[in-house]
Formats: sequence, structure tokens, C-alpha cells
Amino acid sequence: MGRTYRELIAWQKAMKLVTEIYVATHDFPRLELYGLTSQLRRAAVSVPSNIAEGQARFSHKKFHHFLSQARGSLVEIETQVLIAKELKYLSSAKADSLLGQADELGRILNGLLAAVKNRVA
Repeated sequence: MGRTYRELIAWQKAMKLVTEIYVATHDFPRLELYGLTSQLRRAAVSVPSNIAEGQARFSHKKFHHFLSQARGSLVEIETQVLIAKELKYLSSAKADSLLGQADELGRILNGLLAAVKNRVA
């Protein structure tokens, strides 16, 4: 584990995903401002926020809890991207790119969760 959350690859990748989600949702229909746009953005912001908060707790058990929360938000993003793709708010290429980033981040989070769980045990 790094000394700060900013050193964690998971947090860095999550921050990149937030930026990509904000850019991708910029042109969503106005009627989705308080719907899918807001949901996707909140879920995206939640991922690096939970990683940072968990790392700052200085407890492996609490870090594991917050990483689990981040993982939950990540699958929300995946689901919402698929919905946006179905509604034609996102092109297939853009949706696939976001899903690829989410998949990579999910693998990193799973590895981090396993590492932290071993320290708890």
C-alpha cells in the first residue's frame, strides 16, 4: 500500500474514469440531467472517493469496506453505461471504451481487495 491514496494505481485509474464519464455524459439529453447523467457521474465520483477515504482510515478492515463500496459503485457504472448504450446516448465504441476502463479498474480493485483482506486475516 502507498503512503497516500494518490499513489494507488486504483485511485489514479478511477480518477481517469471520472473524467471520461463526465466527458461522455456532457452531450446526454437535457431530460437526463437529473436521471442517468447524474447517476453515472455520482457513481463515477464515488469510486475514487471511497478508495481515498478507505486508505485514509489507517485500518485494513475499514479500507477493505471502502474498497468494497468502490467496487459496488464500479458495477453501477458498468450497468449505467450499458443502459446509455441501449438508449443510444453513447456510441458502441465509447461505451466499449468506458466498459474496458471499468473492467481494468475492477481487476485492480479485486487485487487490492484480496491484498487488504489478507492483512485483515
